[in-house]
Amino acid sequence: MDDTDGYFGERVAATYDESSTDMFERDVVETTADFLAQLADGGRALELGIGTGRIALPLTRRGVPVHGIDMSRAMVSRLHAKPGGAAIGVTIGDFATARAEDEGPFSLAYLLFNTVMNLTTQAAQVACFRNAAAHLEPGGCFVVEVLVPELRRLPYGQTVVPYGVGETRWSFDIYDVATQATTSNYIEVVDGRGEYRSIPFRYVWPSELDLMAQLAGLRLRERWEGWKREPFTGESRRHVSVWEKP
Repeated sequence: MDDTDGYFGERVAATYDESSTDMFERDVVETTADFLAQLADGGRALELGIGTGRIALPLTRRGVPVHGIDMSRAMVSRLHAKPGGAAIGVTIGDFATARAEDEGPFSLAYLLFNTVMNLTTQAAQVACFRNAAAHLEPGGCFVVEVLVPELRRLPYGQTVVPYGVGETRWSFDIYDVATQATTSNYIEVVDGRGEYRSIPFRYVWPSELDLMAQLAGLRLRERWEGWKREPFTGESRRHVSVWEKP
């Protein structure tokens, strides 16, 4: 872990946009930006964990002014180096507590792609909801995209779930169901040498997020399986939830 940039330091930032995950697919990016632009309804947006600007940049192209909060200077430097990125202001700090009230008020705050799980305690996740709510104007919305905990993959007595197996790269999660703590672990062989990396998370249930929202003075407005507003069901593996400030 980098002392200043957390788990998203220069090494991660340098290749972050080359990720093979579907979050960088054009349809995913455009659909996400359309969803958020509709919610912003002409107002300003605050992105918690803005990173390299995957969503902030297309959202600004839709006419939505965006400000970000992020701990990683390495990630933010990638954002500011992109066309249009220099115009996006970013407050450097922990998005659970750092304030950007002078940049608001905001009609929308959002936290995407499981990033709420980077807050590794329940207290930090509760603080994040309160921080988002403090930035919102009345009627504003807070949006979180996060997976549904995949404990169905975890038989009784087992704590490790592999999800990526290859000739030179292995990935696995380790769960502690008593604390909801988990780590994603990566082993990769590069030039004949093994490299190991581990990132901690805290998984969180939809109902638990609703309670955090309630503690922050927000109420659930809608919940979907994805950005195309697919119905959320007991079989959904992720959700996009929208809470509103009265």
